[in-house]
Amino acid sequence: MRTQRQVVDYSLQKRAVLRELLAGRVGTYDVCDASPYLKNAARFHGEPTDRRCPICRSENLTLVHYIYGDELKQSAGQARTLAELPVLAMTLREFQVFVVEVCLGCDWNHLVEQYLLGRDGLTGDSDATGEQDAAGAEIAGRRRREAQR
Repeated sequence: MRTQRQVVDYSLQKRAVLRELLAGRVGTYDVCDASPYLKNAARFHGEPTDRRCPICRSENLTLVHYIYGDELKQSAGQARTLAELPVLAMTLREFQVFVVEVCLGCDWNHLVEQYLLGRDGLTGDSDATGEQDAAGAEIAGRRRREAQR
């Protein structure tokens, strides 16, 4: 998406959790603890992937996108499909997206990434263009006045 910015990737943290699990310092019940709400969000709003669950290796993971932001008001904290995010990004100034991977088989879940979306990501480009257009118009106006003298 064009307005996606300030991306935080949590893959290193995920690798550390899996390493702790394989070493026996953390139990399966500690990492496979998806709530019923998260599992329902994965079923109804999630995006299926081709990646296998790192715990049970029998189910494919599902990505759930949660949105948060001041402009969302009552919609903050809701799960949205990936197709809804570009529409929201063009209508709202700024909101944060949290992507969680979920296994519906063993209840594994982990935060994958977080990023900002919204129209504010476009204003930096349009402001620079607008300033250049204004400067160009000012120079053209001066030249016209000088030519009239």
